[in-house]
Amino acid sequence: MKRLIYTLLAAAAIPLAGAGAQKTPQVRAYVKPDSVRLGDCFEYVIEVERDLAQVTNFPVFAKRTDGQRPAGEADVELVEEMPVDTLSREGRMLRLRKRYRLQIFDEGRVDMGRGQVLYADKNIVDTLYGEDTVFLTVAVMQIDTTAQGPLDLKGQKGMPFRLGEVGGYLLWGLAALLLLAGLLYGAKRLLARYGKGFGDIFRPAPPLPPHVVAIRALEALNHRKLWQNGSYKSYYSELTDILRTYIAGRYGIGAMEMTSDEILAAVRVLSEEELPKKAAMDLTAILRDADLVKFAKAEPDAEQNENDYTKAYYFVEETKRQETEPSEGEGIENS
Repeated sequence: MKRLIYTLLAAAAIPLAGAGAQKTPQVRAYVKPDSVRLGDCFEYVIEVERDLAQVTNFPVFAKRTDGQRPAGEADVELVEEMPVDTLSREGRMLRLRKRYRLQIFDEGRVDMGRGQVLYADKNIVDTLYGEDTVFLTVAVMQIDTTAQGPLDLKGQKGMPFRLGEVGGYLLWGLAALLLLAGLLYGAKRLLARYGKGFGDIFRPAPPLPPHVVAIRALEALNHRKLWQNGSYKSYYSELTDILRTYIAGRYGIGAMEMTSDEILAAVRVLSEEELPKKAAMDLTAILRDADLVKFAKAEPDAEQNENDYTKAYYFVEETKRQETEPSEGEGIENS
């Protein structure tokens, strides 16, 4: 406890009239509790009983700034310093108390010294000590490592469930469900107006009729202007591929793997209602001209190229499957 130092008093500023006739102040020091564990906090208390006219000053705890502890000094640290309390007053006698909250880092029976205060009397400044030395017993928890092996980590402590923790999420979730239900109901009413259901949204669109696919492909070929740029072979190859694809879809003939002669032989068995004579003649002319260009490297003139395109276009139009109009009341669903 050597770090308890005093604040010097200016003797000239202290009214000491008549102090010499007074009884010397009595000092008492103690700790509470008197037994702690290593690292625990305790209170170091100094009490002084003196006359009203006498002057005493309690020590100030000096903190170490260098981190070093002098030999023989208790390893304590100041946690809190409380103000001076007046415990009692009887006539001219006062009983004062000063408390220091400390933390101990020594073990065993630690000598905390005797309580001390600074006392000023006329021209004398002296230190007064308590009668008894203060001791503090510091215990260390002993662990028998031979009797008990290492223990596993404890599981996470369960906490009681509180509705308030998830109440906000439940309200937002309920609002989202109500909004979704409203959107689904509105979509269902809108689809019902057009005679459709939710299944129609995800159902793939039906395939286009073969003649629609062929007409679109012919129009795209015409816009590319292949023969106008001298690409005769590419022009007739694509023209015949369009017709082969159409014949396969319209009549169920594997025209994509057939030669021109095999295609013509296969369509001859069709009835005139399915394949009019003019359409058969146009198909024969187109395939013959295409073979001359692709295999004999012929270069037809502009008129022939345009005629073959026109023949292909009308071949599709004349042979397409006629769509029957639904009778009244047939195919009509809820509107």
